[in-house]
This record gives sequence, structure tokens and C-alpha cells, in this order.
Amino acid sequence: MIFLALGSYGQDFKFALVTDLHIGSPNGVAEEDLQRTVEDINKQTDLDFVLLTGDITEMGTEEEIATAKAIIVQLNIPYYIIPGNHDTGWSESGGVGFIQAFGDDKFVFEHKGYKFIGTSSGPYVRMSDGHIPRDAVVWMDSVLRATPTDQRIINVNHYPLDNALDNWYEATDRLKNYNTQFSVCGHGHNNKVYDFEGIPGVMSRSNLRAKDEVGGYQWISIESDTAYFQERNPGVGTKDSWHKIALGKREFDPNQVYIRPSFDINEKYPNVKKRWSYHSDANVISTPAYTDGKVIFGNAVGKIETLDKNTGEVIWSFETDGGIFSSPVISNDLVIMGSGDGNVYALEHASGNLVWKKSFEKAVLGSPELYGDAVLIGGSDGTFRSIDVNTGAENWTFEGISGPVVSKPLIYDNMIVFGAWDRHLYALNIETGVLLWKWDNGSPNRMYSPAMCIPVAHEGVIYIVAPDRFLTAIDSKSGKTLWRTNEATVRESIGISDDGSLIYGKTMNDDIVAFKTGESEAKLAWRMDCGFGYEHVPSMLIEKEGRVFFGTKSGVVYSIDPKSQEINWAHKVDNSMVNTVNVISGNSLIVATMDGKVELLEF
Repeated sequence: MIFLALGSYGQDFKFALVTDLHIGSPNGVAEEDLQRTVEDINKQTDLDFVLLTGDITEMGTEEEIATAKAIIVQLNIPYYIIPGNHDTGWSESGGVGFIQAFGDDKFVFEHKGYKFIGTSSGPYVRMSDGHIPRDAVVWMDSVLRATPTDQRIINVNHYPLDNALDNWYEATDRLKNYNTQFSVCGHGHNNKVYDFEGIPGVMSRSNLRAKDEVGGYQWISIESDTAYFQERNPGVGTKDSWHKIALGKREFDPNQVYIRPSFDINEKYPNVKKRWSYHSDANVISTPAYTDGKVIFGNAVGKIETLDKNTGEVIWSFETDGGIFSSPVISNDLVIMGSGDGNVYALEHASGNLVWKKSFEKAVLGSPELYGDAVLIGGSDGTFRSIDVNTGAENWTFEGISGPVVSKPLIYDNMIVFGAWDRHLYALNIETGVLLWKWDNGSPNRMYSPAMCIPVAHEGVIYIVAPDRFLTAIDSKSGKTLWRTNEATVRESIGISDDGSLIYGKTMNDDIVAFKTGESEAKLAWRMDCGFGYEHVPSMLIEKEGRVFFGTKSGVVYSIDPKSQEINWAHKVDNSMVNTVNVISGNSLIVATMDGKVELLEF
């Protein structure tokens, strides 16, 4: 419930909202639609500025961002821009390219008595629910602390402020302490009215024409104590106001109870406890490494942090210039990982001192693997490289990849096997980097690429899962498809039993499945209902001492018994994506979540 008193300060003005441009989309008309909208805005004499609220591009490539910017900068009035899930989820730079092009992925400005606060919403590089980045929440706190409680606020996000964002409540709880007038968003490609826990909400249509002759955008007029929303179709006309919001001093009812994520599952399984919990100041979207009593990881603003395994206290940190989505590896006294700034870093794990760094032409989002004295890692510059672990010198480079490498490769039978966001799975000779074969599923759609899973192998067969929801078996020598099955709706999470007899997969709704390994057919061994609900994040299944561990999009880590198909335990860390866990012993593991939580669980 909202209590509204009219008469708060604020002057009349009018602005445009343009959203869901999808530059680079397959239909080829997005650029024309955006150009038409920009020209139409430039003809108006009463618009003060423009908000661009995400999904600026289709896949977040540097080329798409450059194309979008070349059109957007033609605007003759100020614009404020944030990314959407299409700009960040498949980004070849981990969002760095968007920030470099437009200056930031969030904004705050004041206009005629109103403060506009816009934040990005992810997900970044990994598939998951929308998520306001941890660093943006920290930043929002600093912005709000500097805001008078009676100043009128207009919130801007790509997603609606509901459970499409896994941490929607972090925004609404904060905004309800202030005089928030309304929140605007895109994402749904429709004009729609919302109630975000008492905060009025409005979704705008996409700028794309869809089945019409021209696209459209929004005019928002602040007149006295009312905001009016009108759809504008460039070169055609402006429709009558389809929605209005009363403005003024808002007092949100503090006694109103709203749904929040439940942690009751932690009471159900008291046999697992967190020894400590550390909250990084940015998202963590990788698997922490462990060595010599140290837990080491990077976060999405480029900081590498090392924690004491026993206490969770910070031992040292190191700054890079781009977000880190690369899971580190340990080689002797070095910790090695890639960064969105285009470098692979090797640091002394005891001190954090830089030993060497190797530059790529673009971001390095992929995770390294070790083979003797070589570090094997892919980048977003179309290359996969072997680097000397001691010096950073290049052993060999494979070129010709048409999309970013964002996951960890498989070493198997003198091969290095990895996927990329170019539809293909690659197999290279591990000594020379020569291409042995490359595979695709026959679909022209890049979004079905086997890019996110970490392949597994047994007895001459390589197994992968992908967003096409198939489990695929591939002959390791020839790269030929042996079999494919969509009997279970697996997506991007896979694992293999210690004895190699079973392939594990996480389905998109509740179930863990196990298929028997083999060349001839896909044979389902068992299916287990774990009750985790809808699920789509890439969190690989890890078997250790007869137990299988995995995470979900809602922050829950599971341990299951593959023989009895029973849950050993489950533990909820927070409400965001769980990265692949690092099981460091028979009774402990390290888990990191998208929201930047790193915890040591003991069981």
C-alpha cells in the first residue's frame, strides 16, 4: 500500500524511452528501426533527453555495440543507457566492451527536481535469471545515501523489478525508503503496467517493428503531479496516452509483507554448515581455486581476491582492468586466470605478486587448463593458445574461432576439446594446436552453441550438453556424432561418474538424470527428482567419494547419492546462480555465487 501526498517538488518535462533495439538480430531490420527512431527524436522540440533501457544488441559483440553506438550518437539531445541480458549474457568481453563504448553500465542524473537511477541487470556471460550486479547494488547504496528522502526518484532497469530478477528485493527494499515515483523497464517487448511491491512500474514496447511496418518507442510526460505514457511510431504518429501515474510524496507501508526467498531448506539439512561466508564487492562468476590454505577467485570488476581457508579473511588482492569470468588454476606456486581486459595473469599465490601476463587481442573469458608446463586457454579474439606456465611465452596459437570461448576445455587422449559461441566444438592436437576436427549440431543458431558446458569423456567418446537440450555423444577420433538424445531436457550442466560408467545431466525442471556411457545408444540409467524447480544455469555435476555435487540458479548447493538416488543434503547460500563448486575434501567444498558470496561448506 502507498500513501501519496501531492505537491512535492518537481517541474514539468518530457523525455523519450527507447528499449530492446536488438542491433544485429537475424531479421536485419533493427538498424533501420533504430535509425528511424533517432531521426524522429531529433525532429522533436520538446524532448529533454532519451533513456535507452537495454538489449541494445542481440549478442553483445563488439561489432554490434559499435553499430548501435554509431546510430545512437546521432541524437541531438542527451541520452542515458544501460545494457540488458542480450548485451551481457553472450558478451565476448564480459560487458567490458559496453562500458568502453558508452562509459558505464549504470547512470544517475538529476533533471528538474527528479533523480534518475539506472542499473544494469545481467546475467553476465553465464545463463541465469536476471541479476542486478553486486557492484551496482553497492553503488546504488552510495547514490541513495546522497539523496534527500523527499526527492522524487525514477528508477530505470532493463528487467521488471520482480522475480525475473533473482535479487529484485534488493532494489525494491532500498527504493521504498525513498520517494520513488515509478520504475520503467523493457525486456518484455510490450507496453504493460506493473506494481513492484507498491512502486508503480511500466514496461515499454520494443523499438523493433515486429509484424508492423515501423517500430516504436515511448514518450513520457511529467505534467504537474502526473506522468503520462504515450507510444510514438516514428514518421507515423503518436497514440493517445495509454497509462498515467499520480506523482507526489510517497510513503510506503512498512507493515506490508512481501514474498522473499526462503532459506527453510537449511533447517531441513542441519548436517551441512557454512564455516564462513565472504561477500565480494562484485559478482563472482567462476569457480574458486584452492591451494595451500588459500581460496582464490576473481570478480566481475576485475579484482582477484585470496581468502584464508580457515577464516574467510582476505589475505591479498590484485586489480585487473576487466571483469573476471575465468576459473583459476594452480601450477606450483602460481595462480593463473584470464581477465576481460584481454590478459592472462600469473600471480604468486602466496603474495599476489605478478609473475607474468600474456596479452590477447580481446577479452579472455575462458578458463585455463594445465598440461605439463603448458597453460591452455581460449579468448574472445578467435584464438586458443598454449602458453608456457613459467614464462607466459606462447607455445602455439590456433586461429579461426568465430565466437568467444567462455568455458574450461577438456584434455583427453592427447587432445584439447572446447566449445565456443560460434556453434562449434573444437578438438586440437595438444602438442601442436593443429585442428583435428570440429563439430556442430546442424543448427545455424549461435545460441545453441556447446560453449558453456565442460565436456567429459570415456573410452573414446566425448559427451556434451548445450542449450538445444540434447545430450550428445561424439567419437573422439573422428568428431562424428555417435548419438544424440533429448529424452531429458538437459541444458548446459554435465558430469561423469568416477568410474566412467555414467554421464550425469541436470534437467531444466527438478530432475538429475544419469545415462550409461557407450558408443551405440543413449540409455537412461535413472532419473531423480530433486525438487529444485525450473533450472537453466551451467553448474557442472562433480562426483567425489560416491557423492555428486551441483548448484542451481536459486543459490542452492545439492549433494546426492547416485546409487540410492537420494538427497544427502542441500544448502541455500543466497538467491543467485551457483557456479560449479570446488570439492576440496570428502567433507568440505567451496562455493561461489553470482552475487559475490564465497563460502566454505562443511558436511
